[in-house]
Amino acid sequence: MAKLTFSMENYLEAVYELSAGGGGARVSDIATRIGVSKASVNSAMNLLHQRGLVENEKYREIRLTEAGRQAARLTAEKHHILQTLLSRVMGVEEQQASADACAMEHVISDESTGKILAFLEKNGIEVE
Repeated sequence: MAKLTFSMENYLEAVYELSAGGGGARVSDIATRIGVSKASVNSAMNLLHQRGLVENEKYREIRLTEAGRQAARLTAEKHHILQTLLSRVMGVEEQQASADACAMEHVISDESTGKILAFLEKNGIEVE
């Protein structure tokens, strides 16, 4: 699969988190979560649909495909690992740690994320 942009990863992560209860995500909820217009969400969902990452039928909730779920899960895991490192180890205020983790999750390698997770686990710090 071609590399996803930061924006695409953010949309996938939003759908992933909003649909955690087993359902799908509504366009309006995604727009609110990310802070964009519904038109921007619709445009992004069409693009993600073309890439096979979401199921996007008119007037229906948006659902992740298996490939979309996998990509979103990896992004969300990186976010939580980085946020935990920043807030619980380094003492960064929670809201700032979340914002910084959101920026970092798109560029950090899987190897580095794995090493951070191993460090946290070794020190008895549970990832939030």
